[in-house]
Amino acid sequence: MNESTYLHATRVAYDTVAVNYAELVPPMFEDDVYGRGMIRTFAELTRALDAGPVADLGCGPGHVTAHLQSLGLTAFGVDLSPETVAVARRRHPDLRFDEGSMTDLDLADGSLGGIVAWYSIVHTPPELLPVVFAEFHRVLAPGGHLLMAFKAGDRLRHLENAYGHELSLDVYWVSPDHIAELLDQAGLLVDARLIREPNEQEKPRQGQQAYFLARKPAQLEAGADDEIA
Repeated sequence: MNESTYLHATRVAYDTVAVNYAELVPPMFEDDVYGRGMIRTFAELTRALDAGPVADLGCGPGHVTAHLQSLGLTAFGVDLSPETVAVARRRHPDLRFDEGSMTDLDLADGSLGGIVAWYSIVHTPPELLPVVFAEFHRVLAPGGHLLMAFKAGDRLRHLENAYGHELSLDVYWVSPDHIAELLDQAGLLVDARLIREPNEQEKPRQGQQAYFLARKPAQLEAGADDEIA
């Protein structure tokens, strides 16, 4: 599958399910105490850096964007699906939501203090993740933080029905070690990872869930010698 094909399939699928998705997914986020704990840590680190706003990439109906804003961050959302962006704007009229793709962000180099990609890489074919991570690195300010949530494993599931609608959408589980390797290749340093077991509602189809905190090295880090003067 090439990049344009998977982006088109993802956009069409989320345009189709946008309204139902917005009703079903935010309550699941509220139940995810481990994930929200990682978000609090991300927010504390990003506030301390004070290097720019936070982009919630693949923002869906905007519930994570709003949560980031409630934690004292200046946050905005970006999503591939125009219908999903429209839902987010209706639900959170005080926040900014833009259409866009993680593979080609309409953002200046080094303009973000942080990125959240909350389960938004799960539809990206693993061989195209380096393109996404290179964009993350490009738009993050030196020292900027990245928080990702994704499905941990090594499999592909094709959905033909979800959220009450017929659709065609691939979902990828990716090894945390492989994600860490790809982030390293993109110049992003992994600071923390949390792998949790599926809860009762997620068994048996979902499997483990992964949360990664990473950062773009500060300029001093990138050029510093290993030896101490």
